[in-house]
Amino acid sequence: MPYIHPTAIVDEGAQIGEDSKIWHFCHIMGGAVIGNGCSIGQNAFVANGVALGDNVKVQNNVSIYEGVTCEDDVFLGPSMVFTNVINPRSAVNRKSEYLATRVGRGATIGANATIVCGHDIGAFAFIGAGAVVTKTVPPYALVVGNPARRIGWMSEHGARLQFNDQGEAVCPGSGERYLLADGGVRKA
Repeated sequence: MPYIHPTAIVDEGAQIGEDSKIWHFCHIMGGAVIGNGCSIGQNAFVANGVALGDNVKVQNNVSIYEGVTCEDDVFLGPSMVFTNVINPRSAVNRKSEYLATRVGRGATIGANATIVCGHDIGAFAFIGAGAVVTKTVPPYALVVGNPARRIGWMSEHGARLQFNDQGEAVCPGSGERYLLADGGVRKA
């Protein structure tokens, strides 16, 4: 059974999985789907059409707008931002122009980062705090800055990978091996 703080608003029709926690002053709209074991931090908003997988951690002050899907084990840092329209104007209705964003399994998005809609975040990617993502991020990539650029690769454990001349790396946290090939990273 999920825990819902008394100050949270959960609209009828919202699906919230077992052992999920909805904290203070959140608003979960009726068309949202939240998986098992999730934590939705204080003052978060989850719109209609949003799907969160299992064990997704949403920190305080995050708004997740229509068109966003987060796979299992995603971490959304405090006050990070998703958008859903490329060229918003107050006086122009562009709801038919929403662009989808998919955040892959195990990805981390740091505090105050911005994800411009229509650009997917690959599995186990790591978006540094304050980064502005304006293009698709490959799996395991470490990106920082404005606009965000790749500066390295991360393991599934969350450690920065150091590749040798043969394109091999060992995660210092888990001991798992990774290979660098064809411009990307995969587990060995």
